[in-house]
Amino acid sequence: MLPLVLIGAGGHAKVVLSLARALGREVVGVCDPVLAREGATYWRELPVLGDDDALAGWAPDRIELANGIGQQPQGATVRQRLHDRLTQQGFRFPALVHPAAWVDPSAVLEDGAQVMAGAVLQADVTVGASTIVNTGARIDHDCRLGRHVHVAPGAVLCGGVEVGDFAFLAVSCTVLPLVRIGECALVGAGAVLTRSLAAGDTHLPHRRAPTQLPTPR
Repeated sequence: MLPLVLIGAGGHAKVVLSLARALGREVVGVCDPVLAREGATYWRELPVLGDDDALAGWAPDRIELANGIGQQPQGATVRQRLHDRLTQQGFRFPALVHPAAWVDPSAVLEDGAQVMAGAVLQADVTVGASTIVNTGARIDHDCRLGRHVHVAPGAVLCGGVEVGDFAFLAVSCTVLPLVRIGECALVGAGAVLTRSLAAGDTHLPHRRAPTQLPTPR
């Protein structure tokens, strides 16, 4: 296995670094423009290599990259732009699966997919490039996730769900079987999605109106 360079130094990067270390992967440094501007030399015991341009000093066949930029809701993001630009330069983002996750052998993970601790991927699941299946998420049989999707912690996808590129499934949402979620769609935290969601649409949890108490006489 080639050494890894971590891209980004925010909250998601902390989780990705823990994931890489749990896999026994060597992480030789981190690239982050904020750390570079501040003149930091180390971050979480990793050498700060500079901003993203520091990768120009590395041959793409000597290292692999781990994307520590989190995915934001709805649309192209910094994470996606970095992934695509660096891939075009010849660098590779390997799929990373935490040893405490369970992934069926029939599941397919494209480059850059990240599966965090406690996640479950059942039979014939497909996870697109640079998609995040976050901590404790559950993806049941025959689900197909596109590129740059974020399945947030505790989310549950029942069987046969299809998720378009850049969709964002927030914390603890539930998607019922055979539902289709369009590109750039958003399923809110705690929502239960029972029908298909068009591209760019948002589905938030249903909240009942507060009970109206009788006016005292």
